[in-house]
Amino acid sequence: MDDEQRQQDDWANSRKNRLPSFTEVLSRRTRPPVDLFMFYLFLQREGAEDILDFWLDVQQHENLCRAYFKDVRKSGRTIKEDWPQYWDYARRRGSIYGTVVGLNPESAAKRSTASTGELLNDQDKRNLAATGSDEKGGYGRRSTSRTPTLFNMRRASRAPTVIPRSSAITRLDLIASAERIFYRYLSPAGNTVNSQENHEIYLPPSLRIHNFPLSSSQEPKTQSELAMMAQIPDIFHAQKEYCFRAMEQDAFPLSALVRLIAGLILLWIGLAVAFSLVFLDVKPKSKRFFLFIPFTFAILFLVSHQYELDPMLVFLGQSETTPFRTLRIREPYVKKLLLGRAIWVTILVGAFVTALTLIFWAVPGHRL
Repeated sequence: MDDEQRQQDDWANSRKNRLPSFTEVLSRRTRPPVDLFMFYLFLQREGAEDILDFWLDVQQHENLCRAYFKDVRKSGRTIKEDWPQYWDYARRRGSIYGTVVGLNPESAAKRSTASTGELLNDQDKRNLAATGSDEKGGYGRRSTSRTPTLFNMRRASRAPTVIPRSSAITRLDLIASAERIFYRYLSPAGNTVNSQENHEIYLPPSLRIHNFPLSSSQEPKTQSELAMMAQIPDIFHAQKEYCFRAMEQDAFPLSALVRLIAGLILLWIGLAVAFSLVFLDVKPKSKRFFLFIPFTFAILFLVSHQYELDPMLVFLGQSETTPFRTLRIREPYVKKLLLGRAIWVTILVGAFVTALTLIFWAVPGHRL
């Protein structure tokens, strides 16, 4: 545990003057409020968590394929001897597993091997595997359950590198893994079977997979099935890279409609009281200075909503996850950025409150 904490501290120290990259977020190397948990919550609020689920499931599928190739090599056989169709496909088209299966660099370079999965080192992969390894009882089962509740992070981190198994991985396991991903995320028809919700993700036409002719219940026999099976290890790689780039463009907004509503209500109350004091000509005039109380809260809520930042939470070292739930800010550079913005928001709030209070104090009273 101490080693993990020291590793986290080292990662944080390396980012003292920059924001973390999206790869670091996915590999759980970042801290709140820019960690994987917060990003998952954001995607859930946007109704787009399936794209992250897809990326993680494909990462798991690729890890499963790597484990299969390593098992083959440990048995003393080469990939060319064990799976000649895949070897021929990878040699002609390239594969992200080039270094694992023993392809020469020229052949492996035909396909980009700098995939997002390979940008993760061993510690990153262990981080991704930390909470997900107990969720897979078998590779052939198609998942039809919905992503868990908002505060359950287990679903968002299930991409184990160390595949839990009691026997050697077979090619049918690879087919079952790909079949589950296809029917869960890429097939409109599959989403309607035993499911009340749609998990299909958007992909551009050039990346869509319209059918999956293989079955995890039987070995491929025909030449077309064997040729299709040779593509199973790399079948979702292009889609995974597209999803990575799409998610990388997203942000971490922390706004809540409740602030806007509360701010407008308090501003209405403050103005109502202010005009009442003016048109009732309440004496002494110094009582109008107490208008700063409703104005302060009203302007604070409105400016916080506009800037998507609550300065009070930042000064307390907290970041909002969902309404009325917070996490401590632990990312150093992000904390510095948020403190700067919080100070600016506080200055704006003070200026607006001072202006409104002085205006209503200076207006002569006139009883109607």
